[in-house]
Amino acid sequence: MELHDLRPAAGAHRKSRRIGRGTGSGRGKTSGRGQKGQNARSEGFRLGFEGGQMPLSQRLPKLPGFKNPFHKTYAVVNLSKLSRFADGTTVDGALLTEAGLARPGEEIKILGTGDLKRKLTVEAHSFSLSAREAIEARGGSVKVLGEPRKIGPRRTAAKTAKRVPAPEEEEPVAEKPETAKRAAGKPAAVKDEPGEAAPPDE
Repeated sequence: MELHDLRPAAGAHRKSRRIGRGTGSGRGKTSGRGQKGQNARSEGFRLGFEGGQMPLSQRLPKLPGFKNPFHKTYAVVNLSKLSRFADGTTVDGALLTEAGLARPGEEIKILGTGDLKRKLTVEAHSFSLSAREAIEARGGSVKVLGEPRKIGPRRTAAKTAKRVPAPEEEEPVAEKPETAKRAAGKPAAVKDEPGEAAPPDE
């Protein structure tokens, strides 16, 4: 058998039924749509049309706000949950998953609720400021997992500008030569001293 001898299985391909090709074809005149009515028209009905009653899209309440597409969901672990581990333990994602405090593959955030009674080395994707201070106060250490947070060029430029000290004194701006000539040509304005009357005009 050659490639040109290959044929589809019997019944796999059926000839399409042509409608509207005369009454002798069996699908002429109304072409299987019946007589008149909504389904006989070319427009039919739009998506979501419910026969005239209030559609579902209008019956449901519209809540305010929006859903942030960049929102990150963390598995939250409080400091009070970390006291179950022994001193000197390195608490990472695998250990927290084994203890049932997080699910596999989830990013973990440590929060500062509760008291910590152990000296631990904690590895997580994010820490609150109070949690970081409490862990370090007990002599432990903190390691942030994942890539550092990326900031845009505007925030980078703003941070750089804060580090540059402002100049102490600004040098006086030199006057343009044209402005200096105009100032030299004008007589200085004399202010009247109090008690002296202006001379009368002749």
